[in-house]
Parts: sequence; structure tokens; C-alpha cells
Amino acid sequence: MTNYRETDIPPQDGRTVFITGANTGIGFETARVLAASGARVLLGCRSEEKALGAINKIKAIKSDADVLWVPLDLTSLASIKAAAAEVSKEARLDVLINNAGVMIPPKQETSDGFELQFGVNHLGHFALTGHLLHKLKGQSGARIVNVSSLAHRNGIIDYKDVHAEKKYVRMTRYSMSKFANILFTYELQRRLEKANSSAISVACHPGGSATELGRYLPPLITLLLMPLNFLMNTPAEGALPTLMAATSKKVLGGDYFGPMRMGELVHSAHKVNTTAASKDEEDAARLWDLSTELTGVEFAF
Repeated sequence: MTNYRETDIPPQDGRTVFITGANTGIGFETARVLAASGARVLLGCRSEEKALGAINKIKAIKSDADVLWVPLDLTSLASIKAAAAEVSKEARLDVLINNAGVMIPPKQETSDGFELQFGVNHLGHFALTGHLLHKLKGQSGARIVNVSSLAHRNGIIDYKDVHAEKKYVRMTRYSMSKFANILFTYELQRRLEKANSSAISVACHPGGSATELGRYLPPLITLLLMPLNFLMNTPAEGALPTLMAATSKKVLGGDYFGPMRMGELVHSAHKVNTTAASKDEEDAARLWDLSTELTGVEFAF
């Protein structure tokens, strides 16, 4: 298999990209590369200080980089709506990269009462995408890129306890949220096709990457994993599947991308596959209806 590199990304001049969680890790590396390739990049972040820090780093590499902070807190439906309103003022929106996420935190809720991982990783991005659909579908060849995880393989939607009120197991809920990302990707693609839209919905995962996403790992686990860090993707390497999904001219709606080696854990990027369960159309439609009910966001196809 041919290695995929940052240098394979085609010129992005004239394109506008909105990336959630773009101040650190894979989101930052994605923003860095796209800005360096000529795109106008909107960084969706909670912290102005961290966003401006990321912007300064990008401009240190490319002084005329076109990068802008958009305040976005994915734990708040009100903030999501406000961020979408700001992005809607843009002349165009070519790519929405739903990248931000939280992994295995202690039990917490969003400001709207959702279990944090499901609320941020899935519901927040579902709502954001819904608010921006009018902008995306109006742009020829637009893409929605959902960043999932290998953890989707163990995921199942617990419809009887969506908010983890009865039981909270950190990794189980993370897997559920990443599984939801894939169900959402496929259902959105089906609905875009039905509406004869040129916009497409795709997904990707970074494999094993050393990023801040692992901040909630127990200290002992972190210590045990330290010897393996040299095997893991750097954030820049982990961003390659996202970059392929967002820019490759060969991408089709419903495609899924991940690393090439060690069971999709590390190295470069190529097209991979999801589990059979993630292709269950009935489950995807059920999740869609639930997400619409919980967020109050209707998609106007």
C-alpha cells in the first residue's frame, strides 16, 4: 500500500473548513495542514486563549494563514447554535470536521443534562451539523467528516439508559458515543442521497495517537502505556485519516478511513471498514430520531 502523506493533499485555496476541537491534538494538526494548503480554517474551541495560541502557532509556520476562532462549547446546545450562526455568515462552507471529543471522564453531564461523552461526541456534533446543513448543502461537493474511533467496534446504543443514570462505565459510554458517530455518518449519507445533495458524509479514526484525549486515563494505566508511546501515532500522523477524508478527490459518501498498520493502530491512512452492527439502518434511524428529540434540531434537507 502506498503511504499517504501531508504532501499528497491537493491545494485548498478558496475552500473554507470548520474544525471542532482545533486548538490541540489531531484537530490542531488538521487545521495546520489545511491552512498551510491555502484553506480558510475556522477553529471551533471553547477557550479563546487556547484558540489564539493555536492560531499563533499556525501563523508562525505560514504568516498569511487564513485562520479564525469561532467560540464553541459542545456541552451547550445554546453555544452550538451560536457558533453555527457565526459560521453561517461565511461566504461558503466546504468542509465540517466534527473532531472534538472527550474520552473516559468521570461521570459528568452537559449543561443540557446529557451524559458528557454521548453529549459532546455525538449529540453536540449532530446538532452542529443540523444547524449548518443549509450552508453545506448549498456548497457543491461539501463534506461532513465525523471523527470516530476503533472503540466503535465495541459500541452499542443503550436506549434504555441513554444518559447513564442507572449505570456509568467510562469505556462503555465512550464506545457508545463513537459507535453513534458511525451510525450518524451512514444515516446522514443516506438522507443526503435521498435529497439528491452533492454534499457527502464520511468518517475516519486516528488509530492509536498520543494526544490530550487520554487525560482521564488512570495514572497506573498511563504509566503502563508509556513504553508503548513510541509505537503510537503522533498527533500529526493521527490526523492523516482526517485529512484524507476531508480532501482526497477519491472519497465517496459513506467512506471510512484509518491508519494502515497494526490493525489500524498506526501509520499513514487508507480506506478501512466499520463493523456490521454499524451498518444497521434500523438502529441508525432510531438513533437519528432520538438525537432529533434530545437536541431539538431538525435537518432541513
